Amino acid sequence: MLHLRLIVPADRTDSVVGLLEKTVGTVHLVVLPGVARNPAGDLVTCDVAREAADELLTELCALGLEEDGSIAVEEVSVSLSDRADRAEREAPGEPADAVLWDHLTEATHEESTLSVTYLAFLCLATMIAACGVVLDNAILVVGAMAVGPEFGPLAGICTAAARRAPGLAWRSTVALAVGFAAAMAVTTLFSLGMDGLGLFSDKKLEADRANTGFIWDPDPFSFVVALLAGIAGTLSLTSSKSGALVGVAISVTTVPAAANAAVALSYGDYVQMAGSVQQLALNLVGILLTGTLTLLTQKFFWTRQRSRMFRTEQSA
Repeated sequence: MLHLRLIVPADRTDSVVGLLEKTVGTVHLVVLPGVARNPAGDLVTCDVAREAADELLTELCALGLEEDGSIAVEEVSVSLSDRADRAEREAPGEPADAVLWDHLTEATHEESTLSVTYLAFLCLATMIAACGVVLDNAILVVGAMAVGPEFGPLAGICTAAARRAPGLAWRSTVALAVGFAAAMAVTTLFSLGMDGLGLFSDKKLEADRANTGFIWDPDPFSFVVALLAGIAGTLSLTSSKSGALVGVAISVTTVPAAANAAVALSYGDYVQMAGSVQQLALNLVGILLTGTLTLLTQKFFWTRQRSRMFRTEQSA
């Protein structure tokens, strides 16, 4: 279930309440007239089944609440209510299959914005991965994958493509390109510094690395894994399965490839650098391709289900 908190201009309260009352899957409706001060209006709250929320939010925005009032949505972790259970059963579809497009857009907007924190995490992840590739330490490489925040901009580009949002696409692309460029530049300097301290060496980089040699030597499986990761990562976002997103993060060779390219550049090994950049590109393209296709597929089937439900209600 989701909890909606609405600030409604007084002249639209009846319309909003009527919409909530007729929406299948809505329950626990509360109306507090005149309590809101900024903006002024009535406070309306309710719980709604996740699978009915996206259409409801669209209709609430059509009533002008986005401009003249407020719409806040929260996840309900526990709801001990027979009415809520009945509302979820009556709502069409399954909660895990429902996509809240406004929520997805808002989430990817935050995660795909070029910020100091985003750059810091990406640079730190790439430097950790640099230590992992030089030491041939798979644990460090996996840790770097988990720290890297690059899936946020990737998800932003996929969402922008599915929703035709050029602003989000541009912001996500800038975050991805500038982020990796900055992380690789910082890691190149980091590698030179570590070499000066005697902790890195070209011999370690050129050695036969059984655990991390694949990073700069991509094969068809690299692209296959990226394709699968794009599907899994997108589904984890749309279904709020954050645990699955961690698994996606440690299954694709993005940050490690950027790190290996940076270290190779610091030693003038352009063969490893080229292979690492190719690995990075394959993973990014694979995730973007299947991530976008997954969202478009979800959008298609969910729209068909809503249309079928509407026709059923009309014929009843």
